Amino acid sequence: MAYNFKEIEAKWQKKWADNKTFAAQQPQDFKEKAKPPYYVLDMFPYPSGAGLHVGHPLGYIASDIFARYKRHQGFNVLHPQGYDSFGLPAEQYAIQTGQHPAKTTEDNIKRYREQLDRIGFSFDWDREVRTSSPEYYKWTQWIFSELFNSYYCHKADQAKPIDEIIKIFSKEGNININVACDENVENFSADEWNAFSNEKKEEILLDYRLTYLAETEVNWCPALGTVLANDEIINGVSERGSHPVVRKKMKQWSMRISAYAERLLQGLNKLDWTDSLKESQRNWIGKSIGAQVFFNLKDQDQKIEVFTTRPDTIFGASFLTLAPEHDLVQKITTPEQKEAVDNYITQTSKRSERERMADVKTITGVFTGSYAEHPLTNEPIPIWIGDYVLAGYGTGAVMAVPSGDQRDHDFARHFDLPIPNVFKNIDISEKAHTEQDNTVIANSEFLNDLEPQKAIRKAIEALENKKSGYAKINYRLRDAVFSRQRYWGEPFPVYYVNGLPKIIETKYLPLELPEVEKYLPTEDGAPPLGRANKWAWNTTTNEVVHNSEIDHKTVFPLELNTMPGWAGSSWYLFRYMETENRDKCFASEEALDYWENVDLYIGGSEHATGHLLYSRFWTKFLKDRGFIKVDEPFKKLINQGMILGESAFVHRIDANTYISSDLKTEKEALKIHVDVSFVNTSNELDIEAFKKWRPEFENAEFIKNDDGKVLVSREVEKMSKSKFNVVNPDDVCDEYGADSLRLFEMFLGPIDQSKPWNTAGLSGVSSFMKKLWKLYHKGDDFEVSENPASKEALKALHQTIKKLTEDIENFSFNTSVSSFMICVNTLLSEKCNSREVLEPLAILISPFAPHIAEELWEKLGHTESISQAKFPVFEEKFLVEDTKTYPISFNGKMRFKLDLSLDLSKDEIEKIVMADERTQKQLDGRTPKKVIIVPGKIVNIVG
Repeated sequence: MAYNFKEIEAKWQKKWADNKTFAAQQPQDFKEKAKPPYYVLDMFPYPSGAGLHVGHPLGYIASDIFARYKRHQGFNVLHPQGYDSFGLPAEQYAIQTGQHPAKTTEDNIKRYREQLDRIGFSFDWDREVRTSSPEYYKWTQWIFSELFNSYYCHKADQAKPIDEIIKIFSKEGNININVACDENVENFSADEWNAFSNEKKEEILLDYRLTYLAETEVNWCPALGTVLANDEIINGVSERGSHPVVRKKMKQWSMRISAYAERLLQGLNKLDWTDSLKESQRNWIGKSIGAQVFFNLKDQDQKIEVFTTRPDTIFGASFLTLAPEHDLVQKITTPEQKEAVDNYITQTSKRSERERMADVKTITGVFTGSYAEHPLTNEPIPIWIGDYVLAGYGTGAVMAVPSGDQRDHDFARHFDLPIPNVFKNIDISEKAHTEQDNTVIANSEFLNDLEPQKAIRKAIEALENKKSGYAKINYRLRDAVFSRQRYWGEPFPVYYVNGLPKIIETKYLPLELPEVEKYLPTEDGAPPLGRANKWAWNTTTNEVVHNSEIDHKTVFPLELNTMPGWAGSSWYLFRYMETENRDKCFASEEALDYWENVDLYIGGSEHATGHLLYSRFWTKFLKDRGFIKVDEPFKKLINQGMILGESAFVHRIDANTYISSDLKTEKEALKIHVDVSFVNTSNELDIEAFKKWRPEFENAEFIKNDDGKVLVSREVEKMSKSKFNVVNPDDVCDEYGADSLRLFEMFLGPIDQSKPWNTAGLSGVSSFMKKLWKLYHKGDDFEVSENPASKEALKALHQTIKKLTEDIENFSFNTSVSSFMICVNTLLSEKCNSREVLEPLAILISPFAPHIAEELWEKLGHTESISQAKFPVFEEKFLVEDTKTYPISFNGKMRFKLDLSLDLSKDEIEKIVMADERTQKQLDGRTPKKVIIVPGKIVNIVG
């Protein structure tokens, strides 16, 4: 019987779906002792129109292997899947075509689901989530509301209901509280608070809420009509469409994630994540210990605040540099410098923060015309602006010490600013100063000869005595901008009364997206929701009504912005826990108590400082408010590597002439990507397919090699639709089968490393699958014997059990596939068809190649899915040798070998050896002088 993978895979995919084989049990389902829970999760995909390529399933296959393995070990495994279905790509497609994003998203999800099912994943599809579904984003809106109605108490080190701080204000004012708030809040007494109007109180509370409205520097993309996150910008243009991005101030919703900076930092210590991933988050959070220093402006009642980790270098400060976006820039710029400053600000707004941070060579800046006073000497210090200082980092101002910081030094040299040369006994910089500059660390006599840490403490003491500064811990982590000027995102549950935000009660949620005529910003620059005719909130009927009914008495305008993509992805792990009560809660207490959080999370490292940080923030907040009992979302995290594509290039020597790659020279040919489907395994281009590909290639001419062929060159790159090197998993499944695809992706190399795809390698895995099938069959008949297995067969099996258990626990799936191949080859050579070996072998391979395993399991006579079978247990006894192959030597020369029991004594060994007819032949009637026996090693007969 031939191995017909198409029939087998289709059969079992249908059975799994019909029987809901992989549905996790809910806690309330248990009538007796519950199985221990184990939660395996993948970073859910954004369903793009392009569908999956073979690089996408890599992490899913790894997580599926582990989920299946845990089921075999007796765990109740939760292994769900869903879709991160809000996003800019669907909106851009809607803008281009006029088709509603919900329609394209639905079509894309259907395509993804077909592809995922074909690969045989053991997902519990009953728990599917879609972030764009109103029943899901109702609870995203609820979490936003809870953040709005919370503040962060530093004393308790947790979030608390906003009502508590209102009580404190009414009794004590805000002078003695230690809470997270905006930096420039005004002090007030209890009497003053109680005398404030309700509107004034609401304005003040916005300075304390964990989500709040504020003027914020954002990355604005005019072409897309929206704010972009830093990771959505590449080299100063939008990742989507390569449009220019500028920095501008806008009133935005923000999340006070900075309040959680220390907890986010300390929480990393208990996570089973890679060191590199933890270090990425530590660097992003960026904890620094130092001092906040005040520089009073000369002739103005203003001050500039800077944070420095080395206040002991303050005597070397020779100028201040402000970020071009700093609030004080326009106020302190003199009339003579206004034009130069304005031009510089415009120029800087076109560069992203990431670009400015990375560019260490370009030195630009402008003098504001104003001066500040040195906090300890009162000497005048010029104030400049420079784009190497960022408004979102620290205070947006730096105390420039050119003899202690390379960028300050380069800036001073470029603009011929002073580089103080005071004392030469301390060097705090790890960056060398050029000898010809004769630049050294400036210091003062009272700091002289002190160790750096002592000098720092002394400097802070001096600043505090003059009320010019204080000790401070600073974090690089900034509050997260939470508004997007898009249509396809979660609506904010917010309406406005006299310009102040009010929250829609949970019982009236979800607030669903309205219909709009098109998905662009309005002509006056409002977000796309500004085009909705029915987008106002009636506070009497608690429903959305037509805009014409707005009277600012009972009907008010709704928020026009939507939430960012990371909103729905920050809490989706908890939604998967719930099945029964999704309309009543984001997840039931019973489900949350049972599943707790994710045991194993697999996804890309590109989310280290975005999604992973935001998820940790929201999880800690939900715990603070008592909604969950864990403060970390993901216990163990693995970043899968990337499967790289092997791109193909045709070589052009003029506008319409192409040359075979083996004839071209580097100077005469231009490389052009060509679709890999036009190229065979010998790198020969299908010329006719190429000509039909695009109109500009229709009349192309070709210079062929001596064999009459046009060859392409190859290069390993990221697999991408734009590079035409994408391999569709459907094609692989059609030709080789899903099980072969799964095994091959694991066989390519370690899960956490990038590796190139090579379709030709699939034939080896395909051959292995046929060998595995052959083990259980004799010709066309399924044939498994009840006879005991041979010693060698049992040894091969238990070697594989041992290796596989270790490999799966260590996520070393590539070596697991190798051990399967070795085992099957051994069993074939042993002609093993014993159930004693072949039954556990089917279970062993089941996590990796589930379809063939299920088919073989059924043929073995089982009626339940193999996924419920107990994982085989390694037994040492099958690997322990009970015999030894002795080399039998005569006068030191080995003549033959003899298998003998290791339990034999020397005398017994000698008797058996001497009785062997081969020994008698060698001796030829002679009596040996002696017989040397080393038990377990050699026998040497001396004649």
